[in-house]
Amino acid sequence: MQVFVKVADLGSFAAAAVALDLSPAMIAKHIRTLEERLQVTLIRRTTRRQSLTDVGLSFLERCRSILAEVEAAENLAAESQGAPRGLLRVNAPMTFGTTSLAGALPDYLLANPEVDVELSITDRMVDLVDEGFDAVIRIGALADTSLRARAMTPYEMVLCAAPSYLAGHPAPQHPADLASHACLGFAHWAPRGQWTFEGAGGTKQTVEVHGPLTTNIGHALRVAALSGLGIILQPRILLDNDIERGRLVPLLPEWRHAARPMHILTAPDRRRTRKLGSFVDFIAQRFPPRGL
Repeated sequence: MQVFVKVADLGSFAAAAVALDLSPAMIAKHIRTLEERLQVTLIRRTTRRQSLTDVGLSFLERCRSILAEVEAAENLAAESQGAPRGLLRVNAPMTFGTTSLAGALPDYLLANPEVDVELSITDRMVDLVDEGFDAVIRIGALADTSLRARAMTPYEMVLCAAPSYLAGHPAPQHPADLASHACLGFAHWAPRGQWTFEGAGGTKQTVEVHGPLTTNIGHALRVAALSGLGIILQPRILLDNDIERGRLVPLLPEWRHAARPMHILTAPDRRRTRKLGSFVDFIAQRFPPRGL
């Protein structure tokens, strides 16, 4: 299973052989033995590349989960008396992962030199257990209440536009005015095309918005907004530097988009090793819930 996962991760028998300090022939033997035992084809081989079959893709995710459990079991005795050690597989959303988490990880790794972190950054909703992650960070309401969740700093949003856009369009004075503006959309939000704001006294206003661009990457929306294409509603951590430098102008300061909850999640049935516990504690301390 370890050889199969390494081949899938690196894309070739040769690369897996180097990583595992084995010969390509031995790598091929491991894969062939595994396929014969399962009586299925896991990897399609051609003279130029290898690719996973549909069965191989499903088997890969189960292998990741099993190997993570094996590693946790093997580390329990050692970790009970030693420092955190081993590999941590972590998943985080794109904007938070690249702007905040990646900047915090060096401090964690310096404090825990025997731990390695494999960070996966994607806005796709990964399956923590089936895909073999030790921890995932999620933004928004939690749909899966079976996972262990620890609250983090809420994810604050800000409404902005570039001075070049505002030069040709009157700045909105009320959320309802956004209906007549070019609003750049984020594809992963639901419902799409609706922005909700909260004003003084808890007054809420939902407005239908539309615009020339919708994408699944917040940074792409930022670049489009900087060029004057339209108004964006994106995380403050992504836009603060542009706001400070005057490249983007905050809009509707009396109205705010409700901060979205953020949590670090772990599997409920997985023993909490020292490495996982140290990482969860670090994240909760670095990004504490508001007021703590």
